[in-house]
Amino acid sequence: MDGLDTLRSRYLGAIAEAADEATLEAVRLEALGKKGEVSLKMRELGRMSPEERQSAGPALNALKDEIASAIAGARAGLQDAALAERLRAEWLDVTLPPRPAQAGTIHPISQVTEEVAAIFGDLGFGVAEGPQIETDWYNFDALNIRPEHPARTEMDTFYMHRAEGDNRPPHVLRTHTSPVQIRSMQQNGAPIRIIAPGRVYRSDYDQTHTPMFNQVEGLAIDRDISMANLKWVLEEFFAAFFEVDGVETRFRASHFPFTEPSAEVDIRCSWAGGQLRVGEGDDWLEVLGSGMVHPHVLRSGGIDPDQWQGFAFGMGIDRIAMLKYGIPDLRAFFDSDLRWLRHYGFSALQTPTLYAGLGA
Repeated sequence: MDGLDTLRSRYLGAIAEAADEATLEAVRLEALGKKGEVSLKMRELGRMSPEERQSAGPALNALKDEIASAIAGARAGLQDAALAERLRAEWLDVTLPPRPAQAGTIHPISQVTEEVAAIFGDLGFGVAEGPQIETDWYNFDALNIRPEHPARTEMDTFYMHRAEGDNRPPHVLRTHTSPVQIRSMQQNGAPIRIIAPGRVYRSDYDQTHTPMFNQVEGLAIDRDISMANLKWVLEEFFAAFFEVDGVETRFRASHFPFTEPSAEVDIRCSWAGGQLRVGEGDDWLEVLGSGMVHPHVLRSGGIDPDQWQGFAFGMGIDRIAMLKYGIPDLRAFFDSDLRWLRHYGFSALQTPTLYAGLGA
């Protein structure tokens, strides 16, 4: 077959002169592509006599292999050159001092949650958790919240969508962590002492309310528990949390469906100069709701109210974080502003302990 030496010289020369991989690919297509010159000559073998094919076939295959090998070698050379240039350009003097690391911070909500857990852990309370999507039985019925209660309306509670014809019980984004109390009583029985921190959801949004916020509830059940025990536990908690010698509390009669009697709790404080000082002054600050667990709630948890009794309380983690660390706007907790996080955040090594100080 004529012209093979000419093709060999032309394509090997073009391969040697290719300055980049794009040019090299163009040479490959021109020679070995479906419509390349070598490929078209391979198709001519079918029109040749057996004697002609016997001599032309090996010559064409040899040319094809030679060009393919030359292209592969040239491509490897170009890649090695590109890598060498990149290494030269990205050279780094390892003896130079390192750049200052951008250290992350612990979010105030996470920090305060750990502070609360450390304090109640010292008082003998365990930490319990539960699902954030609950049935309305756990979220309302088990807690003595009647069907006509305004908290069960869609203006206050986020209900999960149900397809038409779905007869399963409705589900909600939990409005409090009280369902964790029911589940803990069902699983562990009495006596029991737990706190239940976690996210909760309500349809509200302003400077002091957000649709999602963080709450912690406490539950203690035994045979001889009274409101006096509740008062002592809360005063011990406030003194440890705000890191003062003592905090005076004031209980005001209130109504919650899941406790009877119920009380809202205030702590003595001062707002002198616009700064909150807990444990002194003549002002009072409302911080939580509490009371003795309602017999209906005990029965829902599988506990006999004739044999056992206990107290429960609940407060917003976001709110007590704002009070302790002087954070003015609740919405800033969820803005993901790095400047805010660096200002109010905590070092990862600042693990809350009672003996070293919660904020140490």
